[in-house]
Amino acid sequence: MDPLSSGLFPAKTFMSLFPSELEHLIRFDEPLAPYTWLGIGGPARYFAEPTSQVELSGLVRWAHEHQVPIRILGDGSNVLVRETGFDGLVVRTSAAPFSSLQVQGNRLLCGSGAKLLHAISRAIGCGLGGLERLAGIPGTVGGAVIGNASAGGTEIGPLVANVHCVRDDGSLENRDRSQIEFAHRKSDLTGLIVLEVQFELEPADIGELTKRMQKTWIVRRASRPVEHHRVVLPFVDPDGDDAANLIEQVGLKGMRRGNVSLDQNHPAYLIAHNGATSSDCLALIESVRQQVSRQLAIDLQLNLVIW
Repeated sequence: MDPLSSGLFPAKTFMSLFPSELEHLIRFDEPLAPYTWLGIGGPARYFAEPTSQVELSGLVRWAHEHQVPIRILGDGSNVLVRETGFDGLVVRTSAAPFSSLQVQGNRLLCGSGAKLLHAISRAIGCGLGGLERLAGIPGTVGGAVIGNASAGGTEIGPLVANVHCVRDDGSLENRDRSQIEFAHRKSDLTGLIVLEVQFELEPADIGELTKRMQKTWIVRRASRPVEHHRVVLPFVDPDGDDAANLIEQVGLKGMRRGNVSLDQNHPAYLIAHNGATSSDCLALIESVRQQVSRQLAIDLQLNLVIW
């Protein structure tokens, strides 16, 4: 049995088991709540913020060799962490090398940790169109591509030219568009760690692109409860339908469980009030799914990732 996964030794004795070049990155029992939009959850057993691709690959390889579960944390906009925390390694891709944005011709090269909004703004500023209708979607480029983010009839998947990934053993893999399967709000990249994404975009007038982005932003902002800060979209919109409409149809606007609720005016959003717990969130989510399934025969899929 591996001592790391067995819990036989106190946490700090594990430091010597990390490669010397990675020891300085490791933090023990790091609270995860401050890194998520919901502000809920316990600590990560191990936590690291690598500053290079080499360090990231080394962390992934170490976790694989010692059978330690690993999770990648980006913007935290769709993550719900239980109060027990995560008994493994959480890697946060917040360092500058993972947020880089470069333009080469009609291609935009994005680090996986770059915010999607920043990537859209960079593309527009360089007169490259395609991403602007995704303005207002929270999160990072890596998360958006893995989940095939979509809005207003635009999916991010068809804009992807190439993805640079890390496999679970720390080795690197390149996939071009023909090697990636995108479907409604998902892809076959799940389970891989995305390092960089190349988008192939179309030259367009900067003024027109800016107008499109602003219009999209205004519409999306109007559909969000701006008076609350700890909010998430717990459900994926079904293909050809809208989660908010379904929730309204079954009469669940404003529904509350413990210290979480669905917004009264924008029922697709879950709001975490003071004292909210992961159990409150899960109870509300399950109630909504049951009611929608019972009354409308539709299985709402989760947008939230539960740790």
